[in-house]
Order: sequence, then C-alpha cells, then structure tokens
Amino acid sequence: MIKEVISYKLLVISLAAFLIYNLSLITSNYSYAQPISSSELINNAKLYDGKNVTYAGEIIGDVMSRGQYAWINVNDGSNAIGIWIDKDLLKEIFCTGSYRGKGDWVEITGVFQRVCLQHGGDLDIHAQGLRKINSGRTISEKTNPAKLNFIFILTAILFVIWILTLLMRK
Repeated sequence: MIKEVISYKLLVISLAAFLIYNLSLITSNYSYAQPISSSELINNAKLYDGKNVTYAGEIIGDVMSRGQYAWINVNDGSNAIGIWIDKDLLKEIFCTGSYRGKGDWVEITGVFQRVCLQHGGDLDIHAQGLRKINSGRTISEKTNPAKLNFIFILTAILFVIWILTLLMRK
C-alpha cells in the first residue's frame, strides 16, 4: 500500500515536472526581454560581458557573409553594434538601411562580447536568435522646386557671363 502511494506521488510529480518544462519551452518563444540600448551596452560593457542580452534596432549597411555566418550592423538610433549571426537566421531579412531606404527593424538575442577574441578584440554580439519587428522600405526623394529653379538661374547667369567673356576677347 505504501509503495503504491509513493509510486503514485512520484508519477504525479514526474508528470507535473514534465508538463511545466514543456510549457516553459512553448511559452519561451512568445516571451521577449526588454531590449538593452547600445549606449547601455557600451557604457557598461564589463557588466554585460559574456551575458545573454536582447538588442533591437535597424539593420544598416550590407550583410557580409562569412561561410555559414554573416556580419550585420544593427543601429538603435544612437550607435551601431556588430552582430555575428548564423545565415539561417537571416532568411526573413530583405531590406538593409542606407541613404535610399530604411532597413528591417529586428530584435537580436545573443551573447554580448566586450572584447571578442574570435573577432580581433572588437565589441560584438553573437546572435542566437532574431525576431523581425518591422519591415524596411525604400525612401523616395522629392526634388525641391525652389532649389531646381535656383540651379537654372545660376546656370543662366553663368552662361551669360561666359558669352560676355567670349565677346570681350574679340
């Protein structure tokens, strides 16, 4: 009788532990930590060195492939931090920021390295996960009509001066 009670309690405890563990795995995909700013990471680099961090920002510049991995730069509006990331995590990324467009806004989770010996002693984050927050877009430039008129007026003045210079030589 006592053995049956003990084995029943052990079975219930094991089942509860199994359910809690699996539930935590399922919900971990939906819970995100607050991103740390680049200024916080840079100013307190010793505090965050070797720790898992969450960092959010716009992907800027080119994606620089290095075998199975790639370098990306992520700018949160204050500073850009280099991210070392597996290329498989970049499948959702279509747009990087430049003069002509806004890049995809992403949230990176990974290990912060104050002095990364693998990458020449630079400060970086070795990404373990990437979540796309917003898609990037192209920025269309509009010509300022006042500036365009000013260019035509200056060109006309220059042309008149050039013709007057030619006439004065004769």
